[in-house]
Amino acid sequence: MGTDHDDIPLNALRAFCEVARDVHVSRAAARIGVSQSAVSRHLALLEAHMGAPLLERQGRNVVLTELGRQLAEAVTAPLEEIAFSVRLMRRRRSGRRNLVVRTSLPTFAFTTLIPRIAEFSREHGDVPIDVLTSVTSQELHGDFDVLITRDLVLPGPVQEWTIAEEKVVCVAAPQIARRITLATLAAVPLFIVNSRPDILPAWLAARGLGEGDIRMGSRYDHHYMALPAAMAGQGLVLAPETVVADYLQKGLLAAVPETRFSTGMVYKAYASDRGMDPQLSAAFCRWVVRLCRG
Repeated sequence: MGTDHDDIPLNALRAFCEVARDVHVSRAAARIGVSQSAVSRHLALLEAHMGAPLLERQGRNVVLTELGRQLAEAVTAPLEEIAFSVRLMRRRRSGRRNLVVRTSLPTFAFTTLIPRIAEFSREHGDVPIDVLTSVTSQELHGDFDVLITRDLVLPGPVQEWTIAEEKVVCVAAPQIARRITLATLAAVPLFIVNSRPDILPAWLAARGLGEGDIRMGSRYDHHYMALPAAMAGQGLVLAPETVVADYLQKGLLAAVPETRFSTGMVYKAYASDRGMDPQLSAAFCRWVVRLCRG
């Protein structure tokens, strides 16, 4: 066990905090960019410093000990705050004025945000806008200004806007949508979207349908991959109205009658009060709300 005067092994502490997020050594190693064995060495060093185990095995699983839980609660937030402050200071010193927008909604970014984002940039002195679609729990503490999400919460201090309640609709190429009804859905394959496994079973239940009432089609990872196939007349896709609104308006897609369904989820925009320019971040969030509400 280390003495009160020993240096605290900060790299080991950081590795431990990453492991403590989901109690998984290999995922922690991937997040911080080192080998699994390196993380294990860091954990052993920290346990030697603390004089007691921080993790223990229960069957195939690894869990935090009581000391490990207490340590994680005590140091994770302060370490994240330090990392955030350092990244923000580096960004300010670099002189970059870019507005950094993160979103967990890649199709929303592809179909709705990016095609119109130059409008906001022009209105605000041609400010460059970075759009990033990778959002993990670690990146929620990164150096970005705006978060647009359906399923994540930005740690404070933040300002928050509701963009829209999520409604899903079955869409297809107009020539197909015109001849399809709920009773004849099985005549055309329905694409499966891996990133939203929740939509299909909830929609079927809400419409009183079963899997026998539809014909399963091709699988796609995201809606932005399935939508071009639908526009080409290859099948149907259940998609949030927010991400297909422009395609419906332009006549590239059409909604199958009586297929709208509310998922109960809400799209939100968060502006961090600790970003490069909180006023600009708030203006962007308000612009996104106007964009989605027409």
